[in-house]
Amino acid sequence: MGDININLNPQVPALPRFKDKTKIDVRYMVIAPYVSIHIYYNAKSGDVIYDVEEPMMSKEESTSLNSIEQAMREVVNISMTGDINSKEGMLDYIDKTARLIISELGLVIEQDSYKKIFYYLYRNFIGLNEIEAMMKDYFIEDIECNGMGESIYIVHRIFRNIKTNVKFGDMDELSNFVEKLAQKTGRYISYASPILDGSLPDGSRVNATYTQDITSKGPTFTIRKFTKTPWTPTQLLGFHTMSPEMLAYFWILLQYQSNLMIVGGTASGKTTMLNALAFFIPQENRVVSIEDTRELMLPRENWLPSVVRTGVSSAGVGEVDMFSLLKSSFRQNPDYVIVGEVRGKEASVLFQGMASGHASISTMHGDSVDSIIRRLETPPISLSPMLVNGLNVMAIMTHAIVNGHETRKLREIVEIVKVEQDGTALTNTPFKWNPADDKFYHAKNSKVFDKIAEKFGISKDELQKEFEIRTKLIWTLFQNKVLSYEDIQRVVNDYAKDKAGVLKKYGIADENSTRTQN
Repeated sequence: MGDININLNPQVPALPRFKDKTKIDVRYMVIAPYVSIHIYYNAKSGDVIYDVEEPMMSKEESTSLNSIEQAMREVVNISMTGDINSKEGMLDYIDKTARLIISELGLVIEQDSYKKIFYYLYRNFIGLNEIEAMMKDYFIEDIECNGMGESIYIVHRIFRNIKTNVKFGDMDELSNFVEKLAQKTGRYISYASPILDGSLPDGSRVNATYTQDITSKGPTFTIRKFTKTPWTPTQLLGFHTMSPEMLAYFWILLQYQSNLMIVGGTASGKTTMLNALAFFIPQENRVVSIEDTRELMLPRENWLPSVVRTGVSSAGVGEVDMFSLLKSSFRQNPDYVIVGEVRGKEASVLFQGMASGHASISTMHGDSVDSIIRRLETPPISLSPMLVNGLNVMAIMTHAIVNGHETRKLREIVEIVKVEQDGTALTNTPFKWNPADDKFYHAKNSKVFDKIAEKFGISKDELQKEFEIRTKLIWTLFQNKVLSYEDIQRVVNDYAKDKAGVLKKYGIADENSTRTQN
């Protein structure tokens, strides 16, 4: 690739958190050495701005780029670049093709100018044009375009909702971009079929609309970015999403194959929580997951991920829905079944699976235990109260504003003790977050621990001691900055095989432990 050097995965920086938004001023690289991101407070507008800083082009460079791009469109098939196995192979292909065109067109371009031109060729042919830098930004969760002439907004992991300096100023340009998104997802979008729902090759989820009939400002799109490395349990402690006690509780529940449902509103952190808790599923357990769009990344080998397939025509030819995937999954002898989101008739298969001894974790939209149980017991799901009894615990996620910052919290953990014939539920709440002081509170009377003790023949005292030791271990891991995906996975796996060795390594006594509180 000659002397062209492009790093698509520069090191992720540690970004500070600011109590005062007017002090925000950070810069970091996303495509080295070409593109950096500048996030700062703009006193004039009173907003925090996300600035994509791309190479500046002179008039001559822009003219050369346009000529090369036009010629390349005739020889480069974008879908063909997807067949080249590696990113390096694609970059090399773009480089060679561009140099060939430059020589055929008789253009004279300095090396420094060529480097800039090469970046834009990469961005527009291999990447996702104006939003490529955002797609490469580790900190971005969502990218939202509300139409032509509107600034694109992003959801940033640290700074949350921010306006960017990027917008599509031309209707044709925006329409072409949405067509490109459709092409990359392998779906079709047109005036006749103007709504797109699909996944990009990296697993990111795309929703787009195409015409002005549906949205007056022209095409729109929202991209929910796929995270290849999920947040770990100790990282969630760092965000104060939950407490060490809550994590220790889930660790015990998942070891003893309890049934868990994570509930909350849109973007409340349900999938993030599910991914983090999956670290605690014993490594030898076989896990089968079923999702609409691929969002799970589980830290394990013995895992069979399945994704729903939509039909290729209005008649739904070739469609494989969640219901049929879930039914077939129980024939694959799973120890744990994970359902990305429960919405309809698949719930009956899931709860029948629980009743026959297959442990499960799932997510569902809702904001309280009562509303979820009502949804499960009324059409279109219509479960009998007896089946709902199979669920052990609901973890309720919420979006909250704490000290002026948007944050996600595990609001409460509710145990389902018994669902009566009339559909009312008897519950117990061992953990709760209090918004008044931003603290997590823990009541020492877990009914699920009682069930585990009875079912597995363990004394309640023993279970309580184990809970206290694991709470200490999780807190110690956090204090020692043991945060990475690989490290947490290793500690959890080693603990199952050599508990004494792990506790010794982190200086934790394994007898009559006294509870620590962060």
